[in-house]
Amino acid sequence: MDLMQFFDMILHVDKTLGMLLAQYGVYVYAVLFAIIFCETGLVVLFFFPGDTLLFIAGAFCATGQMNYPLLMALLVTAAVTGNTLNYHIGEAIGQRVFTHDYRWLNKDALRRTHEFFEKHGGKTIILARFVPVVRTFAPFVAGVSDMTHTRFQLYNITGAVLWVVSLVTAGYFFGNIPMVRDHLTTIVLIGVAVAVVPVVLGGLWKFSRKLMRRG
Repeated sequence: MDLMQFFDMILHVDKTLGMLLAQYGVYVYAVLFAIIFCETGLVVLFFFPGDTLLFIAGAFCATGQMNYPLLMALLVTAAVTGNTLNYHIGEAIGQRVFTHDYRWLNKDALRRTHEFFEKHGGKTIILARFVPVVRTFAPFVAGVSDMTHTRFQLYNITGAVLWVVSLVTAGYFFGNIPMVRDHLTTIVLIGVAVAVVPVVLGGLWKFSRKLMRRG
């Protein structure tokens, strides 16, 4: 499979999922579990189409091709365990940088990050679920900043339930409406842009302010 075919599969998740259902039947549940787990658990796979996949899976549940309660349970589990793995990877790296004297590391910044997650980390973990790319990095940063495990899991589970239930249910009720189905690719691109652009602009604004202060 070349790169163009891969991106075509991401942009046309409805066709891809339909093909997987036709070829693999019930085994598609394992495929969906793996995709959600990997997107949330491995920072290198941040580009996986989690939002779209949940929505389309909900649409297939409405047609009776997939089981709604089973899908919900599996994907919530995948989202929770994926984030937990990502958190522990970050935690392992975080402990190392806290205990070693690296010249390139600003430990004060790391401590400030830890304090931020202790104060606002819950909201960050929950809201990040709905922002592509950010949701993959948020648990990793939480682990690096040494956010307590109990606090992380509380918001991790809450965010996973809200994310999976809202998108699968939205797909269940609206995914098979002709106008939505026919313009799904456009809706996906607009959704990603709406989620990512404010984050990028916010980062650029903060970066420009820092440059202005230095100047």
